[in-house]
Amino acid sequence: MTCQTYSLFVLSVIMIYFGHTANSLNLAQLQDDIDKLKADFNASHSDVADGGPIIIEKLKNWTERNEKRIILSQIVSMYLEMFESTDKSKPHIKHISEELYTLKNNLPDGMKKMKDIMDLAKLKMSDFRIQRKAANELFSVLQKLVDPPSFKRKRSQFQRRCNC
Repeated sequence: MTCQTYSLFVLSVIMIYFGHTANSLNLAQLQDDIDKLKADFNASHSDVADGGPIIIEKLKNWTERNEKRIILSQIVSMYLEMFESTDKSKPHIKHISEELYTLKNNLPDGMKKMKDIMDLAKLKMSDFRIQRKAANELFSVLQKLVDPPSFKRKRSQFQRRCNC
């Protein structure tokens, strides 16, 4: 199998993962469209298996639902980018693209979150000014790690009990 087959498999997983939340998804039709897409990309070629999966492997590190939504947002964007260079006159490609755009609109903005992570990675923690700022913010950071966001949960629990 080629990298493209794995990519298409991940696309199938994404569609199925969000299928239960997005009522408009017709998974049987999407599977047919993805099969046609695989044929377009000659995804049964022997080099698909070389090097293993390229996207599915990345999903293993993301375990929490909100984390998965962030990485899936990035993956959906990658597929949309892949479709930019494909023949959109084909109905199956058009349909898959439309569904991906719908899914993307229901996902958090992963690019902003990814930029935040990249910005943090670029910080020069050996810089004395950055160290001073970081020391100044340390207690707030630790507070966020220790204190769960309980206010929102308590309020929603109260609303469930009250049948006013």
